[in-house]
Amino acid sequence: MARYIVGITGASGSIYGVRLMEELLKRNHEIHLVLTNNGEKVLSYELRKDLKSIIEELKIFNEKLLIHDINNLFAPIASGSFKVDGMVIIPCSMSTLAEVSSGASKNLLGRAADVCIKEKRNLILVPRETPLSPIHLRNMLYLSEIGVKILPAMPGFYHHPESIDDIVNSIVGRVLEGLGIENTLYSKWCGGNFND
Repeated sequence: MARYIVGITGASGSIYGVRLMEELLKRNHEIHLVLTNNGEKVLSYELRKDLKSIIEELKIFNEKLLIHDINNLFAPIASGSFKVDGMVIIPCSMSTLAEVSSGASKNLLGRAADVCIKEKRNLILVPRETPLSPIHLRNMLYLSEIGVKILPAMPGFYHHPESIDDIVNSIVGRVLEGLGIENTLYSKWCGGNFND
């Protein structure tokens, strides 16, 4: 069993975060969830369920899901002495990405990311924005240069997805691999026959 922090912000794509938590909980991992205020609103809007219902559904897989208030800087994940195996902000808004890039730590999500950076722990950001401005690109480049994985929600189509689940799984599968977790959520590229 490992321990992960999952952050969900107000960017579109809450389904990615929920799917990631499903996969981590199925594997008996512990999750510390932090949602921004807009993250909770967008999640309810996009998935057409309230947070309480989503959490109840997730806990069917495993009870090791703890939710932290965004403003609680006394939460264990705010300290480097609290060991985690990695953190993913999925989806990651450009506002949160900028906060992480600057080290501002205005709330628990920014602080937890800052701790992962200073402790040299695995941190993955899944930005979901288009088009990208020069500011967005500079922030992502800076974070990448200091060891943060930038994994945009840009699904491939070589595996011929047939549903939204297939598209979501291709991104979540990549995130899991970024955490060092093998999975079969999507088909890996093995070379294609382009003569079909």
